[in-house]
Amino acid sequence: MNQGVSVEQLFTTFDESALILGRALSITYLEALGETAENLFHGDVIHKELSEMDKKRLQKLYDHAHLDRYSKESIRKSYQLAILKGMKEHVQTNHQMTPDSIGLFIAYLMRKSIGGKKPFTLLDPTIGTGNLVTTILNEFDGMVEAHGVDLDDVLLKLAYAGANLLHHPITLYNQDALEPLLIDPVDVVVCDLPVGYYPNDVRAADYRLQADSGHSYAHHLFIEQSLRHTKPGGQLFFIIPNGLFESPEAKKLQAFLTEVAYIEGVIQLPETLFKNKQAAKSILMMRKKAPDVKKPKEVLLASMPSLTDKKATAGIVQKIDRWFSDYQKG
Repeated sequence: MNQGVSVEQLFTTFDESALILGRALSITYLEALGETAENLFHGDVIHKELSEMDKKRLQKLYDHAHLDRYSKESIRKSYQLAILKGMKEHVQTNHQMTPDSIGLFIAYLMRKSIGGKKPFTLLDPTIGTGNLVTTILNEFDGMVEAHGVDLDDVLLKLAYAGANLLHHPITLYNQDALEPLLIDPVDVVVCDLPVGYYPNDVRAADYRLQADSGHSYAHHLFIEQSLRHTKPGGQLFFIIPNGLFESPEAKKLQAFLTEVAYIEGVIQLPETLFKNKQAAKSILMMRKKAPDVKKPKEVLLASMPSLTDKKATAGIVQKIDRWFSDYQKG
């Protein structure tokens, strides 16, 4: 089946059924989308309070969906399109979904870094709707024991329902990820850092990267919390604002990172992926220090061109491949 057509068809199923549920249950489109994804997973309508007519309309949509005919990527993309539609209605800035191309690029960096086909554990402390993690899980199908944390219960429901549809096992925690986490240290952390101030000064006092005065930067605290929950020698992939190391608290952050981790690379993402130059981001690739981990001879510094420029992109990918090859040879 043509993937483009199938994505569009399945999006229509998600969209039409979410609209029916939203109206019938007086809930938002995003809430209804989480409910309809659950229905699709179970194969039937699980809401007793619906009218018989709405139940029949929904059941007809689910019966014609035929999820088993779709690839996991087609399911993820069609679900993501429906989430994007819902987010246009109402969403906070920090809840923007991580673009597919960034998730796929991080999966590529992980594959180059991890190498062989060994299972590993993964944590995303700001999982949101789960798009970044499910993009990675589709690339490493069956190899990952994943954990995700988010304070927003609607987004977490969407992550949960999406992971079910894709048959990816994942443990989810509905809490502030800067509070203590009951999660064992993992092999890999991925995180699209929420940028801004953290309002809980009492909680921030538990972190070395708390601000000297006023509210602390949430993105700095998330980096520290992520390192706490990474095994020695484990890897971290952060999506960071380009000005991360230029802020008033940057010196403290740099000193902390120098002590506990090796920065392996900073890869600037194409500005075309973002609304404007000020919103542009990079990928920060780090490894937590351990006795058997060596410092890279040089940090990988690269700037990705527009992904539509295939020749320039291929040149950067060759540079990254060479860096990994040199680093792994030692």
